[in-house]
Amino acid sequence: MTNRLTFEKPLGMRDTLPFFYQQKRKAREAVSYKIESWGYKFLDTPMMEYLETVGEASAIEETQLFKLLDQQGHTLVLRPDLTAPIARVAASQLKEQGYPLRLSYDGPVFRAQQIEGGKPAQFEQVGVEYIGENSVYADAEVIALQIETLKAAGLEEFQLTVGHIGYVKGLLKEVFGDEEETQEEFLRYLYRKNYVGFRKALGQVDLSDDNKARMKQLLSLRGQKDVLATAEEITTNGACHQATRELKQLQQLLESYGVSDYVSFDLNLISHMSYYTGILFEGYAPHLGSLLCNGGRYDQLLPTFQSKASATGFAIRVDRLVEAMEQHASDKGPILVMYEPHTFDQGLQVAQELRTEGERVILQNKAYYEEGQNSYKQVIDMTEGGASVE
Repeated sequence: MTNRLTFEKPLGMRDTLPFFYQQKRKAREAVSYKIESWGYKFLDTPMMEYLETVGEASAIEETQLFKLLDQQGHTLVLRPDLTAPIARVAASQLKEQGYPLRLSYDGPVFRAQQIEGGKPAQFEQVGVEYIGENSVYADAEVIALQIETLKAAGLEEFQLTVGHIGYVKGLLKEVFGDEEETQEEFLRYLYRKNYVGFRKALGQVDLSDDNKARMKQLLSLRGQKDVLATAEEITTNGACHQATRELKQLQQLLESYGVSDYVSFDLNLISHMSYYTGILFEGYAPHLGSLLCNGGRYDQLLPTFQSKASATGFAIRVDRLVEAMEQHASDKGPILVMYEPHTFDQGLQVAQELRTEGERVILQNKAYYEEGQNSYKQVIDMTEGGASVE
């Protein structure tokens, strides 16, 4: 009797079949080559970390952590992201190398799913961390590299939305004063992109008409660089003005990089409730219903590992990158060389010559070949009747 779990997988886990694996490898190699060309160095970290260090420093909610105990009774987690582990390495083993550090990574991360909602519990990320420089120039380099990596992978249509957490928090502080709980409430609405709830809550708080108008206008501060002037006009807060100055400088730098056409601004963008500390961004592609990539400045992470260094970076979801590129139709498959026992030597010689030329070649005994849905770039028949090409 077959066990009902024989062909099942744990919640959120997926098999990567050959074709999709190949597409992910191509995308990963193209992205990694571009990252290395900008001087970033790849490293790897363990898949298991301590909960009380990397687990708690991570931006991922505790309910999404895979936890287990080691033989000494320590609580471990499967790494939920790669930024926190790299921060640990930068603050310890690499601290004597001097800043800034340009580091990069490629590997799987694990985030537990509570229900079967189609979201994977394991997926691969490629990303960079620029550690030790608190400047808009560092932010611009990371965003420009993010754009160049997507282009290098073959993605033609995408958009990065850029915001600044300092602007949102500054405006909420200006409007609500010391009412921190109310500020947190409206931050949560923005984080969840619940704009209906935002407007409803706004109608229930005791604010002047002017402040309510400014809060409503916050939701409309999206678009090209002209929204930065509007954002500056509706506030007198020093933190807000500092944020808009940084975004204006960022825009100029991205124009110098030649990538500003891929960037728009959203002054109410919140990618995480407490993780990011400055400029942040999210990337989207047409027909992709989920976030493709994201990143930003996170100056409070390194101090949790006893380092005063600031940092910024980005992460790309490799599976979503492949989905966005729609590469399936472009793959022509390998060359198939068919042989019979008495033509094996000839078939082998043809296959080896083609492989030397860089082709992918399958050498197949015709007696064991079954017609299927496999797609081949070319079929070379070395069986009875002489060589033929289809």
